[in-house]
Amino acid sequence: MNLFTRMSSRSKKSNLYYVTLVALLCLGSYLLGIWQNTVPNPRAAFDDSDGTPCETFTKPSSTKDLDFDAHHNIQDPPPVKETAVSFPSCGAELSEHTPCEDAKRSLKFPRERLEYRQRHCPEREEILKCRIPAPYGYKTPFRWPESRDVAWFANVPHTELTIEKKNQNWVRYENDRFWFPGGGTMFPRGADAYLDDIGRLIDLSGGSIRTAIDTGCGVASFGAYLLSRNITTMSFAPRDTHEAQVQFALERGVPAMIGIMATIRLPYPSRAFDLAHCSRCLIPWGQNDGAYLMEVDRVLRPGGYWILSGPPINWQQRWKGWERTMDDLNAEQTQIEKVARNLCWKKVVQRDDLAIWQKPLNHIHCKQTRQLLKNPEFCRHDQDPDMAWYTKMDSCLTPLPEVDEAGDLKTVAGGKVEKWPARLYAVPPRVNKGDLEEITPEAFLDNTKLWKQRVSYYKKLDYQLGESGRYRNLVDMNAYLGGFAAALADDPVWVMNVVPVEAKLNTLGVIYERGLIGTYQNWCEAMSTYPRTYDFIHADSVFTLYQGKCEPEKILLEMDRILRPGGGVIIRDDVDILIKVKILTKGLQWEGRIADHEKGPHEREKIYYAVKQYWTVAAPEEDKNNTSAFS
Repeated sequence: MNLFTRMSSRSKKSNLYYVTLVALLCLGSYLLGIWQNTVPNPRAAFDDSDGTPCETFTKPSSTKDLDFDAHHNIQDPPPVKETAVSFPSCGAELSEHTPCEDAKRSLKFPRERLEYRQRHCPEREEILKCRIPAPYGYKTPFRWPESRDVAWFANVPHTELTIEKKNQNWVRYENDRFWFPGGGTMFPRGADAYLDDIGRLIDLSGGSIRTAIDTGCGVASFGAYLLSRNITTMSFAPRDTHEAQVQFALERGVPAMIGIMATIRLPYPSRAFDLAHCSRCLIPWGQNDGAYLMEVDRVLRPGGYWILSGPPINWQQRWKGWERTMDDLNAEQTQIEKVARNLCWKKVVQRDDLAIWQKPLNHIHCKQTRQLLKNPEFCRHDQDPDMAWYTKMDSCLTPLPEVDEAGDLKTVAGGKVEKWPARLYAVPPRVNKGDLEEITPEAFLDNTKLWKQRVSYYKKLDYQLGESGRYRNLVDMNAYLGGFAAALADDPVWVMNVVPVEAKLNTLGVIYERGLIGTYQNWCEAMSTYPRTYDFIHADSVFTLYQGKCEPEKILLEMDRILRPGGGVIIRDDVDILIKVKILTKGLQWEGRIADHEKGPHEREKIYYAVKQYWTVAAPEEDKNNTSAFS
């Protein structure tokens, strides 16, 4: 027994040594594997700390792309081979191509009510299948807030406005850049002084005015200077004889779009803006049965203001300089005053060159006066006031939402919005009232929290998104509730929140009730903006949404058109879609990678983040390629 006990003890010790040795070998192998596969910070691929354009996307040598290649069994079909796709460069003459605002195409349409100047997109066979080039010498724009006052000449090589508006302080050309003194036709002393004048008449600083629309914006100095007062302005103007006015605004880092008051509604929902502004915008407000003022009324929030400066306001003092008769100007103002009364607006004040009206908080009193004022009639209830994509502009008064029977003239129709900045995170009235049945207050708050997490993850993927000042103009191609933009509210950026007309829910009204701005868009068509508008594009499930509606190449070419050289892109979608998108973007000279979902590798949804490489047309004497590529 003693011998057996001693032998058993030795055996146990040997087994213990053996188990320990195996465990140490396994642990060592594991740690060695981790060390060999450690991935450095992926943001280094986008590092642009020297301020120069991102000419290339450099993948760290030890970084491995996610492996999405199929590993098939014998009975499976062979994997699809990657087919190289190439999109040629368009000719240099197309560097400012805006497909849906083409001057030659517009000549086919009637001049009446300026219909020819509104949006007209090319037919399928006319659509370009080439990449819009940047002009020779293009440079990365100045960073905000410096960009408000200066832009590179090479980026917008047009001097017409510097001559035409020389005495009005719109823009000045010196050496290799443009300077924007902040002046305008009706505010030659500068936009700040002009806003001070307005601020003495209505409150611009209390947070109750957050969103504004500037009709006929020029170079958007009105909107540029409102930003310092925490008011975001949607500035728009047509592409007309004032060459590049909207393009100047965008180069300055100011929100703007190409647009015009003509025969279709503006692409914004009802009750969107706290303030509307026209400074000698030359819109015939009193004509066409007051249709243009009725459109302003549609997009104005209850209690919102309309500001008019320039003809015919203060015509008694200015009629000689306007080269119009006193009778003509008096008749125009009389027409405007009549339409405003018929809309139940209250004239708040007229002082010097400024006149301000206010929309009522509800239509209780207005409905009573309809019995006396037959014109205009209320729009029919089956006319959706938020429908604004190629929707005909009607000469009728858009009814405000009903208020409770116990309500009075101070009850806000549709619900009161909070003052800014509380407005950004408060549950919007459209959600609180159940206008969008699928979106509850709890779902809205969860969505806001979700996008804070997602944007935090994005900034780890794309170093430049997290670098303050690197990006300025952003677009969210499928914005839903505006959560992406809200998560960036503390950054020096602005976001154009796009709600596709194909989306299941029309949520653009909710976005505006948060104090954000946006527009409707069909991504099978071009956007009403200039090439190189945006520094960064975010596309959440866009390619899934448009499956079967148009080719992904068409959407990607439009994204490439509106993205600046060196600009960033984040596309989140199903992994199979992203693999195809990545192949196509190689032909656009984008450099990018597919990364895991923020929840980890087991999610089918992945994230493709990329950079558009810097390239321009050749120097003029070297540019021998003057041909364009068509479909």
